Amino acid sequence: MAAIQLTPAQRKEHRAAAHHLDPVVMIGSEGLTPAVLKETDAALKAHGLIKVRVFSDERATREALLVQLADQLDAAPIQHIGKLLVLWRPLPARDQADERASGEDRRAAAPRVVKLLTFSKSGSHRAQIKKVTILGNQRLTTGGLVKRAKKRVTSPKKRQQD
Repeated sequence: MAAIQLTPAQRKEHRAAAHHLDPVVMIGSEGLTPAVLKETDAALKAHGLIKVRVFSDERATREALLVQLADQLDAAPIQHIGKLLVLWRPLPARDQADERASGEDRRAAAPRVVKLLTFSKSGSHRAQIKKVTILGNQRLTTGGLVKRAKKRVTSPKKRQQD
């Protein structure tokens, strides 16, 4: 597999995006083992843009590792600064089944238990704690009442657009 070729402007954008990232893969004295390759591949699938820390004092070794990682994982080498290597690979497209499963989870809100504090009017007594279960179609008002969630009212214009 060949490494992804990027323009200098694209490389600059990825360098800027990687600035705040922490290293997610570390390469020790054993070098580039199959386990390291597997973890780097998993990190690229999950994040797309990653930093790799190399515990080697030889600059030539680190440069060789960057090129080797980019070739074997079909990624673009973004930057080599000190003992940090930055790699980028486009995120894989999500399956329709994954999107449906996550959408179903989002729709069904689970019941949750909320603690309500009721303070005394005089202020000399302790606050009373009351536990209330709120279902997915309910909401808690500022006064401590449980109400059904409001249906969103859409204007006729917006209904026509949909």
